[in-house]
Parts: sequence; C-alpha cells; structure tokens
Amino acid sequence: MMFEIIALLAAGLFAGAAIYVTFVEHPARLECGTALAATEFAPSYRRASVMQGSLSILGFLAGLGAYVQHRSLLVLAAAIVLILAVPFTLVVIFPTNKRLLDPALDQSSSEAAALLRRWGYLHAVRTVLGCVSFVLLAQQP
Repeated sequence: MMFEIIALLAAGLFAGAAIYVTFVEHPARLECGTALAATEFAPSYRRASVMQGSLSILGFLAGLGAYVQHRSLLVLAAAIVLILAVPFTLVVIFPTNKRLLDPALDQSSSEAAALLRRWGYLHAVRTVLGCVSFVLLAQQP
C-alpha cells in the first residue's frame, strides 16, 4: 500500500505543478512581453526541471514497486504514463529549451516569442501525462 500512496502523491504533485505552469505561470510570463518572458524562463526552468523530473522518476519507481507487489496493470500503466514525461522532455522539448536558454538568442525577437509559444504547447503534453497518471492511480481501491 505504501508504494501506491507514494506513486499517487508523486503523480498528484507532478500534475498539480504542471497544471499551474500550463494555466498560470507560463501565460503570465507571456503577458509580460517576450524579452521578460525569455529572461524569466531560465531560472523557472532550472528549478522546475529538477522538481518535475524527480517527481516523475519517484512516481514511476513507486508505481513499479506497487505493480511488483500487487500485479495491478492500472498501476503499471499509470507509472509508465508518468515516466513518459522524462523521454518526452529529453527528446521533444529539449531542443526548444536549449534554444531558449542559448545566450545568443535575442530575447525580444520573434524567434524567442515563437519558441516560448511552442514550449507552452509542449509543456501541456506533460500536464496531460501527469493528469492521466494521477487519475489512473486514484482509481485504485
């Protein structure tokens, strides 16, 4: 039971943080203008990546532990969905992150604005992954 609680907590925290970023922080960042949004992105990304990566990995490992104990395919599916945020970030989002963090990027340019918009859409995928994982885990008796 302990593994299920840890997985649910990690998925819930991951989903909650992702929802906040998708619907509050990133839109507010964009409202401040491209230059400020691009400037604020770096420290926000640095902090959030550690937290969300850790929660994804913790939730996956706890879900895997729960699966080994109880053989619940629902828990295994939730763990897999949550860990998918990591390769999605590394493969799909990382090129956008790298360009946004590049000191050579003109932070007030139309390229920076397009990158920030793209990042918002890509991050929304992580939000969906976290929410799906949380809902699946919440279905456990």
